[in-house]
Parts: sequence; C-alpha cells; structure tokens
Amino acid sequence: MRLLLVAVPVRSSALFNCTWITMAATRNVMRAVRVLEFGGPEVLKLQSDVLIPDPKENQVLIKVHACGVNPVETYIRSGNYARKPALPYTPGSDVAGVVEGIGEHVTAFKKGDRVFAIATISGGYADYAVAAANKVFPLSDKLDFRQGAAIGIPYFTAYRALFQKGCAKAGESVLVHGASGGVGVAACQIARACGLKVLGTAGTEEGVNMVLRNGAHQAFNHREVNYIDKIKEYTGMGGVDIIIEMLSNINLATDLQLLNYGGRVMVVGCRGPIEINPRDTMSKESSITGVSLFLATEEEKHECATALLDGIEAGWLKPVVGSEYPLEKVVKAHEDIIHGGGARGKMVLLP
Repeated sequence: MRLLLVAVPVRSSALFNCTWITMAATRNVMRAVRVLEFGGPEVLKLQSDVLIPDPKENQVLIKVHACGVNPVETYIRSGNYARKPALPYTPGSDVAGVVEGIGEHVTAFKKGDRVFAIATISGGYADYAVAAANKVFPLSDKLDFRQGAAIGIPYFTAYRALFQKGCAKAGESVLVHGASGGVGVAACQIARACGLKVLGTAGTEEGVNMVLRNGAHQAFNHREVNYIDKIKEYTGMGGVDIIIEMLSNINLATDLQLLNYGGRVMVVGCRGPIEINPRDTMSKESSITGVSLFLATEEEKHECATALLDGIEAGWLKPVVGSEYPLEKVVKAHEDIIHGGGARGKMVLLP
C-alpha cells in the first residue's frame, strides 16, 4: 500500500502569506508496469497509481519482493507471440513474496506466509500481484525471495522438457544448449540430480564455470569456432540422447548432427526461422519436439511442482540469480535479456 501526498495551500498570519501543509491520504494504490500497446521495450510504462487488486475466491494477494523476467515476456510484449493478453496488461508470472491477503475458500495460506507463484492473474511486474491459490507454493527458508522468483517458468519448463516431453531416463546423456540462463541452469541441476550425464554450453568463461558448478559434467564455450568439434570429440561416435535447445533458430541444424540414434531435440527457445535437412532426422530416427509450459495440464504442472519442491528440500534445487533491476529499469531489463552479452543465471526485477 502506498501513500498519496496531497499539498494543500493554507493562509497563515506568520512570516509567510502562504504555506504548504502536506497531508498524507492513504489510498489502495501501487506501482505496476503497464503495457498499453504491443511493441518494443519502450511500451513498458511504470505507473504509480494502479489499484491494488483484491483477491477473489480461491485467490491469493502477494506483496511482491522479486519477480523473474523471462524471454517469453518480451515476445508477448512485442505482439509477435501466439498468446496475446488483452490490453492493457501487466507482464510477469514468476513472483516471490509474502501473502498480504486471501480470498474465500483459501486454506493453504495465511497472511505473512513466504510464497512463490508460477503464474499470476494481475501481473508480476508490480508491488502486489494476485495469483490463483493452486499456482502458489510455500517458499522454503532455504531460498531467498530472488531465488523464489527464479523457480516458476525456468524450472517447470526444464522439468517438462526433460521428462514430460523428452522422456529422459537415468544414464542417458543430455546437452543443454545455452545452459547459463534460467532454464539452462534449471535443466542442468534437474538432469544431474536424476542421474543423467550432463553437458552444457555457455557464451563466456564465467558462464562455462557457472554451468559446471550447477550440475554439468562437461561444459563448452559456444562462442568458440570449433566448439561443435569439441562436443563430438567428447561424446564419441554415440552422440547425445537429448538436447535442450534455447536458440533453435541458430542451432537446430547442428543439433541434429550431435544426436545419438533415437535422439531428441527439445525446442525451448526460438527467435526466428531456420532451414534444416529432414533427412538428418531419418538417418538416426531422431525427433524434434516443441516445448510450451502454457500447454501443460494441471496434472502435469502438479507433477512438476511435486518434483521441484522435493528438490528444494533435498538441496539440489538452488536457483542462480543473475542481473537484478528495480521496476524503474524494466525497459533496460527487457533489452538486456534479448541482447545481453551472455546469460549468467536468472534475471529478476525488485519492486
């Protein structure tokens, strides 16, 4: 809740003919980033007079301490994504904070509880956000709010790509192509914990070292000209069983050359078209599968949540937080997540 300061002129018989008395009137308003039209990062407008939403039946109001920034939010904002919200709207789904209020029939949470959410109704780039109670989970004391804001889309997407779509099994090998970002780190941690042989790539030496610290058995710098040869040398004749692909418009044709027989590419990210030779899938009976968390059923999301909450308690799920931005710098955040020089963990906004 924010204070609206109102200045009122009053007459005085003292030294000044007119003084200003500041009167504070409390209103149920907050700061929130609003998108009034689709377009570039400049359409993100921080407003300070947005009404705090009221939690309705089976909803939770969260005082946001941190909100994750995901590449998909830039695609939606641009208007070039299949899923378009009604305008105006507030972006953001991965929030972490403290329960401020609850709607009717909510029994799992109470005011003051530390929580994280994997989706919001009102939008997460704000001081407060409303989320459906079944999309809210308790935040362990083992994690801070910034880490809590890094769980949602990255970890749920990584789990879905590996197991619900990729059918990964212990003992198989996985290449996480772009492993230093939010989803990449999540995929490395999950795959290592579940008994897979994990390879990862990153665009900087710092990123390579971070990938190794977060579950990868071997990591490669994908800015090196011969990094594909190094991967082939490491994997030998067999190739890898699964590739988690963050930038398929660049890497997909090469990915098909790196697969083992029956290998599968999980397309998690794409920023444009690419030409491939379908014959490359025939020679090894490999497959390419798109991954969209938005299409997951409630049962699949529950499966993800159960596995990830277990991972938090076991200690292997440890989100890595990268760049941090105040709400005032949201335009810069959206620019950097697409055009930055190399991911180093999860990007978050701090209201």
